Amino acid sequence: MAIACRILRDADLAEDAVQAALIIAWRDLRTLRDPDRFEPWLHRILTNACYAEARRGRRWLVQIRVLPVDRASDSGEILTVDDRDQLERALRRLTLEQRAVLVFHYYVGLSPSEVAERLGVPIGTVKSRLHYATAALRASLEADARTPATSQERLA
Repeated sequence: MAIACRILRDADLAEDAVQAALIIAWRDLRTLRDPDRFEPWLHRILTNACYAEARRGRRWLVQIRVLPVDRASDSGEILTVDDRDQLERALRRLTLEQRAVLVFHYYVGLSPSEVAERLGVPIGTVKSRLHYATAALRASLEADARTPATSQERLA
């Protein structure tokens, strides 16, 4: 579930993708030749289910959730929330394939060769996606940092 949430950036879509992946895995379990390869096999099924869920176009639905507002005890907590929001915006700007590579490499902690195996793509493709994803994240975060404060004032 955590991998799907990080790839899709939406908990509801992630639940649908995980459910679809588990159904496919259960249905196709007898086609798995090597039981030691179960985890990479399941990761590939989950990633493909995430791609399929994102293609359905449901991501354009507007979902507004009202969250209770707690007063922060110090400014350090506010800065952390702001940083997380900037990172979330930057991650949403990446393609699904780039997000998948970032999640498997940095969140799951797999090497590029293991990521290639799990996603079913060549290792060069993984390295390329990883390079372009980190460059895009960096550029997005720098662009947000350069945004003048007047745009923030307009929102208030």
